[in-house]
Amino acid sequence: MRALECSRSSVYRLIDMMRDRLHAPIEADGEQRGFRYQLKPGHTYQLPGLWFTARELQALVAFRQLLKELEPGLLEEHLSPLSELIEKLIQDKRLHLGEAPRRIRLLGMAARPMGECFRVAASAVLQRHRLLIRYHSRSKDELTERTVSPQRLVRYRDNWYLDAWDHLRDALRSYAVDRLRAAEEMDEPAEEVDDARLDEHFASAYGIFGGKANKTAILRFSRERARWVADERWHPQQSGQFLTDGRYELKIPYRDARELTMDILRHGPEVEVVEPQALREQVAESLRRAVEKYAT
Repeated sequence: MRALECSRSSVYRLIDMMRDRLHAPIEADGEQRGFRYQLKPGHTYQLPGLWFTARELQALVAFRQLLKELEPGLLEEHLSPLSELIEKLIQDKRLHLGEAPRRIRLLGMAARPMGECFRVAASAVLQRHRLLIRYHSRSKDELTERTVSPQRLVRYRDNWYLDAWDHLRDALRSYAVDRLRAAEEMDEPAEEVDDARLDEHFASAYGIFGGKANKTAILRFSRERARWVADERWHPQQSGQFLTDGRYELKIPYRDARELTMDILRHGPEVEVVEPQALREQVAESLRRAVEKYAT
């Protein structure tokens, strides 16, 4: 009481909090007329190193639930000790966060399972080590072995990708993590690529395809579809405006048209490619081939 300059009741509240909420092994000592630690043989106790407000706990629980919804079992064994501590704090604070599994849902679409290689890749990214990988390319249907210096892990459209410096190609490449057939973390340090170069290669192009953007698509959406598209973000460097007739014009930088074409086609007759001519013809050809399938 003298050390803390508080009342007798405050001391008892502190003891209760440490014993009941922080699970300190405190028990009453009748002979000494006080309290003491009663540790089991071989056990130690220290105050927890993590302190959260109610809002911080709510955010942690929401994040944990989202991670479970995104990837069932992903990092579960690594996060379980923290999860147990959070659960105890939740129960003590009576925040009703046990409702999270029922109240928070994240619906994924076309997600592909990753397997054990994700953990190896994540470790190499954070520890800055090179990776020896065996990679199966869908486009070429071939299996290759190569050494890469991992730079970033990227989650894009419900799937994970590894951005890395490929020492075989001597260039930046992006690998779908689910296509890694084997991954081994090496002792050799990863070659560093600065953020500006990574952003120029991966972020300036459209979608998952890398390379600096060298073309600009001009798309015009119908008045009805404009209400949705005007609020969507297709590209970090996009620009858009409403036209006088209510349509919406969207300008998008790109390099490889494959993913952009798929996104354009999902809008069907509600969008028109104005420029460039090559992209306009590519979309038109895809629509012609689709119509031919229904001609009979």
